[in-house]
Amino acid sequence: MTYKTFAAIDVGSYELAMKVYEISAKNGIKEIDHIRHRIELGTDSYFMGKLNYDRVDELCRMLNEFTAIMKSYKVDAYKAYGTSAIRESQNQYILLDQIETRTGIRIEVLSNSEQRFLDYKSVASRVKDFQSIIEKSTAFIDIGGGSIQISLFDEDSLVTSQNIRPGVLRMREELARVSYRSYQLEDIVGEMVCDSLESFREMFIGDKKIQNIILVDDYVSLIVQRNFLETIKKGQVSTENFLGFVDSLKKKKAREIALSLGLAQENISLLYLSALMIKHMIKLLGAEMLWAPGVSLCDGIAYEYAERNKLLPSDTEGVLHDFEQDMLDCARDINRRYHSGEHRTREREMTALTIFDSMKKIHGLSKRDRLLLQLAAILSECGRYISLANVGDNSYNIISATEIIGLSHVEREIVANVAKYATEKFDYFKILDSNAALDRESYLRIAKLTAIIRLSEGLDLSHKGKCDKLKIANENDELVLTVETNADMTLEFGLFERYANFFLEVYNIKPVIRQKKSNI
Repeated sequence: MTYKTFAAIDVGSYELAMKVYEISAKNGIKEIDHIRHRIELGTDSYFMGKLNYDRVDELCRMLNEFTAIMKSYKVDAYKAYGTSAIRESQNQYILLDQIETRTGIRIEVLSNSEQRFLDYKSVASRVKDFQSIIEKSTAFIDIGGGSIQISLFDEDSLVTSQNIRPGVLRMREELARVSYRSYQLEDIVGEMVCDSLESFREMFIGDKKIQNIILVDDYVSLIVQRNFLETIKKGQVSTENFLGFVDSLKKKKAREIALSLGLAQENISLLYLSALMIKHMIKLLGAEMLWAPGVSLCDGIAYEYAERNKLLPSDTEGVLHDFEQDMLDCARDINRRYHSGEHRTREREMTALTIFDSMKKIHGLSKRDRLLLQLAAILSECGRYISLANVGDNSYNIISATEIIGLSHVEREIVANVAKYATEKFDYFKILDSNAALDRESYLRIAKLTAIIRLSEGLDLSHKGKCDKLKIANENDELVLTVETNADMTLEFGLFERYANFFLEVYNIKPVIRQKKSNI
């Protein structure tokens, strides 16, 4: 049996963690070691903007120890990711270079949406439990050191995902600047999170009841997994029992809690704050059951590695959660939120994908690029909500300001720019010059995808569904687009060149539109 030994490293805001796994297509992902070291990087970066020298020295020392452990396991591959503490450090690039020079470990920094997506994948990999729970209305709550991500599921579909502050470590540091008595803490925590939670409820839930909560965090999940509460099944507890547990903590001192739960006393303040935040969420959402699967970012990293290297067990095919569909569902929800006509964008979406699929040998783009094109097509008219005169610019601003879980910052910029130039004149080089996140490769991806989406726009300018039956063929350096319809195509024939010229420039292939009358 062929297997890989893989190490996942999480450089978190208050903990450095590494898990070592054996991964094979037959047995899946098996954890064989877990090393944790408490180091509060977020305390520095959140409030001083950068890590102090002592903290960097400690981080490098531990990473060197991780390297030695990886060698002892003869690890085939590793992946190290930094989260909000590194992400918010002003000298991020200097810091990462210094760490790699001193330890040999290359740390990649995740955007918030990428980080939460990996956490989400780690939970969704528990296929049976996850699928059964999200069939009912469910809030997925991911509590990190810097912020909280709340994702809402309804009937197996991801409706929205929103990031709110503060997270547990940032909250503790902010509270250190407030004079309060212990009996006031619960109310103060409520004041810090409930305004955002109430806005979330008003915007995305309304009168609907949330039945389940899926929890990812580093402290409360551990308590639930260790069966300190009366559970429905492993990792699942009624919210009534959980609220009773939180109330019992009020009557105990930190040392007493640490002894009874088997935790380090230094972790109790973060445990209690996390528990109080969850209590407020339960009350506001009205949930009945809480599931803490006990997964971590490292598990998501391992899942991603297994997925990319085709090491997931064959019997999981067809039953794994469709993460791409979640992104598309989120995009469609954004469209509805901004009252964008679904019939208009649906036609553009289908036509753009048909063009993309017909020219795979020409455009050299990936399956991921196809997803970005689809997202851009769905979101291309959300800017109409702000102004009918500047749709492209407004769509760009909305997409840039809205997280779509699973997209990196660069991918979101690509989607935003393609949506912008779907109907507007392409602005050469300005994209690249104005945004350091977009390199030459990203610029070319934007140009290629824009050429396709503009062509799809030119085929149905009135948005009356004229392209339901579209056939595409490559003939003598021409891309022949044959539309089978009895509709009047006068407008499209007259203005098609306006949309086809940019396609010709990008691909050196001339698009030609033809109409075939339907027999119906």
